[in-house]
Amino acid sequence: MNLFYFDNTFEGLLTAVFEAYARHTFPDELLPEGAALPLFHEEAFTVITDEVKAGRVWRGLQKKLSPSALRALAQCWLAEEAETPSLLFRYIRKAVDAPRSIETNFGDADVLAFSRMWKRVDWERLRLLQFVRFQKMADGTYFAAVEPEKNALPLVISHFKERFADQRWLLYDVGRGYGFYYDLCEVRQVSFEETVPGSPLSTGRLDDERMDKDEKLYQALWKTYFKAIAIKERRNPRKQRQDMPVRYWKYLTEKCD
Repeated sequence: MNLFYFDNTFEGLLTAVFEAYARHTFPDELLPEGAALPLFHEEAFTVITDEVKAGRVWRGLQKKLSPSALRALAQCWLAEEAETPSLLFRYIRKAVDAPRSIETNFGDADVLAFSRMWKRVDWERLRLLQFVRFQKMADGTYFAAVEPEKNALPLVISHFKERFADQRWLLYDVGRGYGFYYDLCEVRQVSFEETVPGSPLSTGRLDDERMDKDEKLYQALWKTYFKAIAIKERRNPRKQRQDMPVRYWKYLTEKCD
């Protein structure tokens, strides 16, 4: 069994593809640095991420895949599933070697798995667009916490920049410990090394000190509206959990007590 170790970045994955073709050796497993070695292996090669090599692979893929497939490839990296690196490596290799496009060859197990992985990430993107709830802070900044199953936050930032171009806002992924801050001019990625227990960055909720004086009123109005439009006779908790996953509820104004 041949193993490739890489730095667990998308550029590192593309560099691994380059090195495999250069060495004429293709890994049976692509593992992140620090992962334990399997009991039986013949060779373990460490990939050093190189932007030039990664760029060459990406330009080669542009000749083999459509723009939509390239976007799906980049989005799939955000799935953060155990199989993600090896699956994407195999998909890229097949795309490079095939005489024609593999994008709709769903008879191939890797192409089918790739398509399903992309759908899982894209579905998380859509849920973020639906379930983000901003809270106004005392300084006028709008804050929203999220905790998506997939690392889909980067996929929605352009939407919020266009939608809320006249407001300062902070979207923060509580589980992954990073977010994006918009200052009315540009969006910057931010992270905080230490998160104090009970702070908004850990709970996703503003306390009275940090909350704008009118925010509680707006939240109460929104909850009242949410209850008023509900039709008791058509209440279907199972369907609600299906359309609005429970893991989002703690950050939804209308579901918080």
